[in-house]
Amino acid sequence: MNIVLLEPEMPANTGNIGRTCVAADTRLHLIRPLGFRLNDKMLKRAGLDYWDKLDVTVYDDYEDFRERNPGAKIYMATTKAERLYTEPSYEPDCYIMFGRESAGIPEEILVENRERCVRIPMWGEIRSLNLSNSVSIILYEALRQNGFRGMNLAGQLHRLSWEP
Repeated sequence: MNIVLLEPEMPANTGNIGRTCVAADTRLHLIRPLGFRLNDKMLKRAGLDYWDKLDVTVYDDYEDFRERNPGAKIYMATTKAERLYTEPSYEPDCYIMFGRESAGIPEEILVENRERCVRIPMWGEIRSLNLSNSVSIILYEALRQNGFRGMNLAGQLHRLSWEP
């Protein structure tokens, strides 16, 4: 799986997303401009001690990302989509893109990819969810659809044992 952040602005969100990507054996793609430096202490704090285990690639811009990932099947998360995030059948090598915290993915990109735009339903007049929460929701749906391949599915207690 691949998570793509188009022009992320907040280091804490990106750090949290990086940690989630490590836990899910998922690549992270960051498209500039970034609203922070990759050595930002907030980024590292949110990512805890997992940042060095993260498979991350940084791109100069959206065109650079497209050129370096030809043929990538990209799903785009947006509050403007007609389809729910549970509707597509996510491929194990797909890319799930999220836009800036303040503006999302530009509509010029969305209209070119209408059939691959997905949204998370929300109640009432809420405009959007936190970016790292949105990434987790959609990523784990994609992982679920693929049988959580290679992931640890058994829970273990630290000191005690589960009763049979």
